[in-house]
Amino acid sequence: MEQYCLTMRGINKTYGNAVAVQDVDFSVKHGEVHALIGENGAGKSTLLNILSGVRAADSGEISVEGQVIQMKSPLSARHAGIAMIHQELQHVPELSVAQNMFLGRPLTNCKGLFVDKKAQYAKAKSILRRLDPSINPDEPIKNLKVSQQQIVEIARALLEDAKIIAMDEPTSSLTPREFDRLAELISDLKSMNVSLIYVSHKMNEIFKVCDRATILRDGKQVGVVNICDETEESIVTKMVGRKIEKMLHNSFVSDKEVLRVEELGRGKAVLPASFSVRAGEVLGIAGLVGAGRTELLKLIAGIDSKTSGTVLVEGTAIKHLTIRSAIKAGIGLVPEDRKKEGIVKERAVKMNIALPSMAMFTRNGLLRKTKLNQVALKVMTDLNLRPLNIEKPIGTLSGGNQQKVIIGRWVAADNKVFLFDEPTRGIDIGAKSEIYNLIEKLAQQGKAIVVVSSEMPEIIRISDRVLVMREGKITMELKGDDITEENIARYAINDLN
Repeated sequence: MEQYCLTMRGINKTYGNAVAVQDVDFSVKHGEVHALIGENGAGKSTLLNILSGVRAADSGEISVEGQVIQMKSPLSARHAGIAMIHQELQHVPELSVAQNMFLGRPLTNCKGLFVDKKAQYAKAKSILRRLDPSINPDEPIKNLKVSQQQIVEIARALLEDAKIIAMDEPTSSLTPREFDRLAELISDLKSMNVSLIYVSHKMNEIFKVCDRATILRDGKQVGVVNICDETEESIVTKMVGRKIEKMLHNSFVSDKEVLRVEELGRGKAVLPASFSVRAGEVLGIAGLVGAGRTELLKLIAGIDSKTSGTVLVEGTAIKHLTIRSAIKAGIGLVPEDRKKEGIVKERAVKMNIALPSMAMFTRNGLLRKTKLNQVALKVMTDLNLRPLNIEKPIGTLSGGNQQKVIIGRWVAADNKVFLFDEPTRGIDIGAKSEIYNLIEKLAQQGKAIVVVSSEMPEIIRISDRVLVMREGKITMELKGDDITEENIARYAINDLN
């Protein structure tokens, strides 16, 4: 039997003058979990798009089971036994699990005139029994947890006897427990001799589920490694082409209280919460997905309406807490979903920076272009935007650079309070390090910072204190040596107060 189920040789793709991938070789063995890793812009998405038939390569060859495939469309990929599970799951929320599994390729009877719902149900149930028997094929898919929706995507791939399943950032919306379930599922797929391509920025996941890794940098393949022979540091060095120094957390906490939250709540979503943040302090908020962390930040930022409580900045209560009054008081939110909530992707970098503080850049209703250009250029130079082009549409930038622009808008507004919701989600390891350094720099400047993160190593790395939430309630405050993964998990899962 052919050693490799998939071989891509000499793959090239350019967009105008920009080289996306250059002479890339990529091979996956039978029953292997193969990581495809690199910084944002390294060429991972382009390679997957070519493999799944979404984009055509300019040159190169793709073979499946030793047979050369003309990858003309996604249908060509499906016929070759290749399935793609996207970071943003592809389904119709109102339809049932079974209907989503057969979307675009229904089972029919009466010479194709009618959908055979019974046959679809039976086939879906048979496949799901192998993956998660608790999923009901008749259940509307919108009622499932994200992890279960992901299992449905895998089941859809197995319906077509996929030999190769590519997973693009599969855990971006999963809890640690759900990742453990996914890891078990991946192991089961390996035992069925299914090969998997795994794309993730999370090194702990790569080391837990992957056998080998192909590393891309600037559109080129720079190495193929056995995971068992590597360390996180060695892989990151190959990814970015330099050694990334580990940031040691420095504390800049002063005695000055900047933010105070008193009995702030919203029904059952956020039970009345009270805490304060001092100048130079980084307060981490940890907990499982659905614990109320994002909801708490949105209350502080005036996005959601509170049912109780008060927010004070430098001792002054914000009356009629709204987005506008929160911004005026010096509170800025870097949201969890930057594409939907943080940017206007078609507008230039400088205009995205100006959004919350337009009054600063206008006079008599007219835009002061010179001032906006000066401020935007200075802020983005300080935050190391790459490329340094404030006229460029923000939607064309990598995730890490988009995040820098969102942070930059609050720097330009000279905010006192920075709220970060999952600040490094979907960001590569090199950009993560830069975001951590930016947060530390803001703390050094005396800003009050609140960070929500589902990555416990991240919370531990950057926080002076940590609040743990469970079911809308703050269950514990951790300081110093008590900030450990074990303690965070303990109070996130069990309310021991």
